[in-house]
Amino acid sequence: MVGRVLTNNRRLTEKHKSSYSLKGFEDLSSFEIESLVELCILKIDEYVERRGDRIWSHRRKSSGYISGTIRYEVLKRAKFRCELCGISAEKKALEVDHIVPRNLLGTDDLSNLQALCYSCNAMKRDRDDIDFRGMAESYKNREKGCRFCEIDESRIIAQNELCHALRDLFPVTQYHTLIIPKRHVMDFFDLYQPEINAVHSLLNEMKNEIEKLDKNVTGFNIGANSGEDAGQTVFHCHIHLIPRRKGDMVNPKGGVRGVIPDKRIY
Repeated sequence: MVGRVLTNNRRLTEKHKSSYSLKGFEDLSSFEIESLVELCILKIDEYVERRGDRIWSHRRKSSGYISGTIRYEVLKRAKFRCELCGISAEKKALEVDHIVPRNLLGTDDLSNLQALCYSCNAMKRDRDDIDFRGMAESYKNREKGCRFCEIDESRIIAQNELCHALRDLFPVTQYHTLIIPKRHVMDFFDLYQPEINAVHSLLNEMKNEIEKLDKNVTGFNIGANSGEDAGQTVFHCHIHLIPRRKGDMVNPKGGVRGVIPDKRIY
């Protein structure tokens, strides 16, 4: 009912399949989204205080109201990201989900709540009790003695929430750069999707920076060694971004095929 009113009468939202979203949501900044969430929570709390719990009497046992304060704490704990797919609240609206559903006697305690985007929550429904918060916690995983978990911060030239960039100490070419996930993860294929997104974003950022630093850069090699037999020597995933320039070798044909020299030129 609310979705139809806001969409058809107020023109504030739009419907996609069974979900509603705020028009222009994708253009809002993180600060604007957080402020809007706080304002909405405040207004809902004021309404509930006026009307009381009877407003939920028509709802089934598994549903009901979660206080705005608790909702905000859950979203803040999740860093305003879906705790399953990792998407930011800037891109998709987040919902507070019961890990153990109310219809299975789940409580409203913070320990039984998690933040999921509306797509993941719709797929989960109220039939299982999978807890995705451990995945969010695993982003903090670091290993003592790992050179990429204990990087000298002075070497970091750029970073985002999930990975950072630094120059290779033994560069193949000038500005040879490493993109390194902050979480201790051995293999590229073990990266979570949000980490893959973060790596891709930082690769693009570094590519653009290198091109500004050196107008002679005309190409790049991008690669990751996955496993000892593929040449990996530091077992913390890292991606190489190697700038290339015309004439830096006699015949560059084959590029990354050169990991097996006899197969480079074909």
